[in-house]
Amino acid sequence: MTARLPRLVAWIALAAGLAILVTGLLPAGESRALALAVAAIGLWATGVIPEPITAIFFFTLAMLLKAAPAQVVFGGFESAALWLIFGGLIMGVAVKSTGLGERIATRLGRAFGTSYWGVITGVTLVGVAMGFLMPSSMGRAILLMPIALSLAARYGFKPGGNGHLGVVLAAAFGCHVPTFSVLPANVPNLVMVGAAETLWGYAPSYGEYLLLHFPVLGLLKTAIMIVLIVRLWPDTPRPDAEATRALGPVTAAERQLSLLLAAALTLWATDFWHHVSPAWISMAAAAILLMPSIGLVSRRAFNEQVNFGSMFYVAGIMGLGAVVDKSGLGGRLAEAVLAVLPLAPDSPAANFASLAALSTVTGMFTTLPGTPAVLTPLAGEMARASGLSVEAVLMSQVLGFSNPILPYVSPPLVVAMQLGGERPGAAQRLCLWLAGITILVLLPLDFLWWRLLGWL
Repeated sequence: MTARLPRLVAWIALAAGLAILVTGLLPAGESRALALAVAAIGLWATGVIPEPITAIFFFTLAMLLKAAPAQVVFGGFESAALWLIFGGLIMGVAVKSTGLGERIATRLGRAFGTSYWGVITGVTLVGVAMGFLMPSSMGRAILLMPIALSLAARYGFKPGGNGHLGVVLAAAFGCHVPTFSVLPANVPNLVMVGAAETLWGYAPSYGEYLLLHFPVLGLLKTAIMIVLIVRLWPDTPRPDAEATRALGPVTAAERQLSLLLAAALTLWATDFWHHVSPAWISMAAAAILLMPSIGLVSRRAFNEQVNFGSMFYVAGIMGLGAVVDKSGLGGRLAEAVLAVLPLAPDSPAANFASLAALSTVTGMFTTLPGTPAVLTPLAGEMARASGLSVEAVLMSQVLGFSNPILPYVSPPLVVAMQLGGERPGAAQRLCLWLAGITILVLLPLDFLWWRLLGWL
């Protein structure tokens, strides 16, 4: 019965999408967008067919149904984030083929120790630390995952086993989920701050944002995440002689790649100064790696090892969010939920919970980057209804978009799992566990923290 459940859920989602399309309860554009969203979300969440194939079905149906213009449906392929992924895929192939990933993993392995707790904790903390250095969680995942895979191999964790999956999850979640509490580290944070400054004249400082969010949504969530990974996917390191052999001197290829990655990391970390998108830095690095005269990524490796399916998957997710936003469905959903939320002056706990729920539900349909775009214009109305300041209402969005219920709402998680060679089922399980603990434990603690700081 358990094995049949995903198929049953997928069929229900498809049937619901068809019913929404046929009944036409909403205006035509919104009905089409909602039907596509329900069907695509059902297929992505259950994984009954490969995720890139679902994306292709989404593109095809969106065009046949005229749900949005082509530039909206296929807008994900124009997104800088997609080309950041492409460059990262090339870098990942180079890190693996040159042996640099294995060398770095060897150094990290000595620092982490030989226990499974040490490996998972170390990989997770490296991902969190990178959040303070790199402005893109996609870029962090792309750089960290090949190293994490080399580390998994060093400790004898084979693909398909708990240890391999645990290391992949530690890298994927560590470099992404806790870093929502660091202001420039993730796209939704920046969308929210940009829209807040434009619409409401409010731009939180780095320190203000960090103090409000990092203690609970950063540090505590990281600790809980490590425990969940170790407990849900337990394993024991079994390093073999091949994995622990001496690596020998650094090769010319490793040296060249190290210099290139160091340059890319420096440029990513200083984009506030030179204003060049991390995507184009990633593309430039990929172009250099593919140059025949350098030869760090061969034509054969490019054809056989680059996972182009992940690009279709991410483009499909971005396209869905754009279609929902263009149709007006996202705004209608937020306003409908807002109408039934128990927002009222002198009810800080209910207001806090309601605003967190609104952000979480909105993200399920618009994906995480779309959440602040939909909710920020409604901040004034929510502030009047709740009696909170506009600043507090704006900051409450972080409570929701830092708590992904399913991986598909967050493209960096999707890409990281694809790079790690793991299906998203385990990521869905970890998302659900984290979401449940966040709602039951971390949000009440966060409420007390906000009260202590005078935000509520």
